[in-house]
Amino acid sequence: MLPNGILISAPSSGTGKTTVMLGLLRAFSDMGLRVQPFKSGPDYIDPAFHHAAARKASFNLDSWGMDEALMNTIVAEGEDADIAIAEGSMGLYDGVATKGASGFGSSAETAVRFGWPVILVVDVSGQAQSAAATALGFMKYMPDLPFGGVILNRVASPRHERLARLGMEQAGIKVLGVLPRRGDLALPERHLGLIQAIEHPDLEQAISNYASFLSEHVDLDAIRAVAQGTNAPKVGRLVRPPAQRIALARDAAFSFTYPHLLKAWRSEGAEILPFSPLNDDLVPDADLVWLPGGYPELHAGTLAGANRFLTSLREHAATKPVHGECGGYMALGTTLIDKEGVAHKMAGLLGVVTSYEKRKFHLGYRQAVLQEAVLGYQRGSRLRGHEFHYSTILEEPDAPLAQVTDADGNLVSETGSLRGHVSGTFFHMISEATE
Repeated sequence: MLPNGILISAPSSGTGKTTVMLGLLRAFSDMGLRVQPFKSGPDYIDPAFHHAAARKASFNLDSWGMDEALMNTIVAEGEDADIAIAEGSMGLYDGVATKGASGFGSSAETAVRFGWPVILVVDVSGQAQSAAATALGFMKYMPDLPFGGVILNRVASPRHERLARLGMEQAGIKVLGVLPRRGDLALPERHLGLIQAIEHPDLEQAISNYASFLSEHVDLDAIRAVAQGTNAPKVGRLVRPPAQRIALARDAAFSFTYPHLLKAWRSEGAEILPFSPLNDDLVPDADLVWLPGGYPELHAGTLAGANRFLTSLREHAATKPVHGECGGYMALGTTLIDKEGVAHKMAGLLGVVTSYEKRKFHLGYRQAVLQEAVLGYQRGSRLRGHEFHYSTILEEPDAPLAQVTDADGNLVSETGSLRGHVSGTFFHMISEATE
């Protein structure tokens, strides 16, 4: 049996839903409940915070990148939990214009699919009764959306609370909590959003503070009572592993790996061998070296001086595959130029030169059609994923790894690269396209 659940969302980004999410995860965990976190949409950073708060791995659910069978299989990871709590991305209904594997990528689709009532976090700064009109619109925009109520955030005073509550009462919307305005509970951010969980100076204390704050100002029993869901069958398999023994870079420079991929690789019998380029570890003896995304631009000098790592990586690449995603792709290139304009030599296994001095925002879903057989996939295989970075490609001389399009089918210039046994791309893989 799958647990009942809720989905925490908001009208837009920046309303405080991550603080609410972390506080609820820890508060329910402290009550002795087994809590299964999820994240709707393509995101690496939030699930790591979820894991820290719930002490259980958080899995992404993405209707654009995942078919129904894969989503059902992932949700079944929570079958032993008492409650599932999913965090939405951006605004509740935000997605893309063209349907992907099973939907358009919105958090609302996730809520509808699994029957999880939405708890809308509404920032009432600068308004009072008017906030109810916003909440009412979100509740009614999708007629079959399960809607549990609202949590009012950034409430300035008791009078402000009374007026905001009055509006919600008149609109027939249940208020499940009221959070006073507090600037000290914000999570630190950088160019891709929040800093990584492993970089937070005192993450455990921060999460404890969120839990205390939520416990004091929301009705936890009422929120638990709102939870419901449908039993999606556990069907299909996850994503097949790219090799039997996978050497996986894991540290502050390379941390962006989807939990469902790691789960899938292990469930199919693959062995994952973590190592740290920042610690100048030797590359483990493996069939494949995988450098995931992260923040190599913040550690470019350290990586450039990691001679044991670089030498062993080059030795491996002479006979066996190496793959880099996003940050990993940059690390496999010739040069990475940081935001100050300092050029750092990277592994030189690909010819790509990237720069953070010349920043350009790249964001969106991607579909990649492989131009050659790689990572256990045949030439012509279609992979679904996304791209999210600020780096600019100055040189990309190698053969293209894939033909890459956006969610609407438009070609994008970031094709990735292939040279010998080495491949790399800014594309983060979510799943193989089955249709």
